[in-house]
Amino acid sequence: MKLFKILAFVLSLSILACNGQASKEIKNIDAPAFAEKIKNTPNPQILDVRTPEEYATDHISDAKNINWLGDSFVADVAKLDKTKPVFVYCKSGGRSAKATEKLNELGFTTIYELQGGFLKWDAAGLSKPLDKIVGLSSEQYKALLNTDKKVLIDFYAEWCAPCKKMAPYLAKMETELKDKVVIIRLNADENKTIMQELKIEELPTLLVYKNNEVQWKHTGFITEQDLRKQLN
Repeated sequence: MKLFKILAFVLSLSILACNGQASKEIKNIDAPAFAEKIKNTPNPQILDVRTPEEYATDHISDAKNINWLGDSFVADVAKLDKTKPVFVYCKSGGRSAKATEKLNELGFTTIYELQGGFLKWDAAGLSKPLDKIVGLSSEQYKALLNTDKKVLIDFYAEWCAPCKKMAPYLAKMETELKDKVVIIRLNADENKTIMQELKIEELPTLLVYKNNEVQWKHTGFITEQDLRKQLN
């Protein structure tokens, strides 16, 4: 029994050591710190792991697009220098977390992950200014709120797992509550202008308006029951 306890103790120390090593190699940092690290790194390796379609809408300057969901991620990142820092981001942090773990497995020595993804980069005002309106303008958005009913705005994305989970009951509520609530779903990838203006940092983001004023805001998944409480 004593020998078993000793072996278990040694094993736990080994696991902690491995976890500690991984955490040192992967540094999850906020948008301003991410930008500063890039600025102070000669010829930085910036890795955008979103889809090519997302990358085409906007991306961090000089970022290389290697799609985490593609078939050639490992082969493509093998062309990068493992001994130099690599800066990784996606839209909100889900894919970049998986990508950084894979880079760690592949032997990259210093990995910086953008906390909260490109949404946080946008909200921090670090994106390039838009040269045109993408999606709804601020005037068009305000027009959506011009009603005596409550208005629920749902900012979502097709790739967002919580958004997909919520979509069926939002569609049901849109019909059931139409006499007292206007429910509007806005695709975040298609409405970049208003996303920047409202500084939407996470998806899904739900906003409830009454008389053109925000009464309630929620980010992340919420159950149908809890959401209905906010619309009563």
